[in-house]
Amino acid sequence: MLESLILNNFKAFKHQEILLRPLTLLSGLNGMGKSSLLQSLLLLRQSYQQRVLATAGGTGLVLNGDLVELGTGRDVLFDNAEEDAIHFMLKSNGHDQAALWRFAYDGQADVLRYLPDSEVPNCIYECNLFTDHFHYLEAERVGPRTSFDMADFVVREHQQLGTKGQYTAHFLDHYRDRNVLQELHHPHSKSRTLLAQVTAWMREISPGAVIQVESFVDMDLVRLAFGFERSDTAGDVRYYRSTNVGFGLTYTLPILVALLSSPADALVLLENPEAHLHPRGQSQVGELIARAANAGIQVIIETHSDHILNGIRVAVRHGLAKPEDVAIHFFQYPADDSESQGVEIVSPQVDRDGRLDLWPDNFFDEYNKNLRNLL
Repeated sequence: MLESLILNNFKAFKHQEILLRPLTLLSGLNGMGKSSLLQSLLLLRQSYQQRVLATAGGTGLVLNGDLVELGTGRDVLFDNAEEDAIHFMLKSNGHDQAALWRFAYDGQADVLRYLPDSEVPNCIYECNLFTDHFHYLEAERVGPRTSFDMADFVVREHQQLGTKGQYTAHFLDHYRDRNVLQELHHPHSKSRTLLAQVTAWMREISPGAVIQVESFVDMDLVRLAFGFERSDTAGDVRYYRSTNVGFGLTYTLPILVALLSSPADALVLLENPEAHLHPRGQSQVGELIARAANAGIQVIIETHSDHILNGIRVAVRHGLAKPEDVAIHFFQYPADDSESQGVEIVSPQVDRDGRLDLWPDNFFDEYNKNLRNLL
């Protein structure tokens, strides 16, 4: 599990250390660097997968690939950098030595080159960031479709959903009978299997929802449909293609599948899990995220939703997650508006009652501000 990340001269950060916990929530106004933090982790993973991360003398980072597309070396170098170099330091639990990757910016070629004085123990590549026990779902996910693609290599070989969740239907069909971690069991589900648990949690978003997935191997396609059980249907459920039901069901499905399918040592990165969800559904997703962290899954989320935050706080209050396992980071520019020092991070602490010890300006406070203006 990742414990900390230090960024030097990367995008919005001059020098910043970020503590990572089983559940890490990133918040802040737009353009403050929340996505950049996630991108730094994705950049390391992407470069490792392309086998260039620790290659001296060559291009040391794959800036454009399947996980992130960041442009050129100039695009990722901090604007006010005092040296033409970017550093990443990553610490994971169980390893005494942190990994330090250093890259020099080559202005002529506009690339970043690996520096041989980096200190990277091989054991770092055993942590969840670099293994198949990993999911990343970006903010722009796949919405309702009449059918969804199959991808045997991605789903069967590497157990991935795709960054847009585009292979979620295939994943759910293939692993429908996999057992879910005990800590994530919905209290009203009759089965431990993935499909049953995903359906049970989906009902927190849309009451009575039932999920149906059916593969058509000859066409490499999967059909996803939703039905609704009502008290007056007497068990007779009619299923509808995903394009004929609420957008939020399909859009949220990858979030539920990623969390519920993960083993205890996995890493899950989520952007805007609240998108297209009713506030009640957002709160329930916050609870599920807290439960996942309590089960040993490391979850890092970027969110603008006070309902996600409050769902996590309520989960802590109810004993579904430990307060020491939750890190909340609020990204902002320094009070003097000096961009030369880059973004700074304020980190409210949550106690066992779900209360926060501080509430910075612009930290999920717009409701109260508007309410005051209405009174």
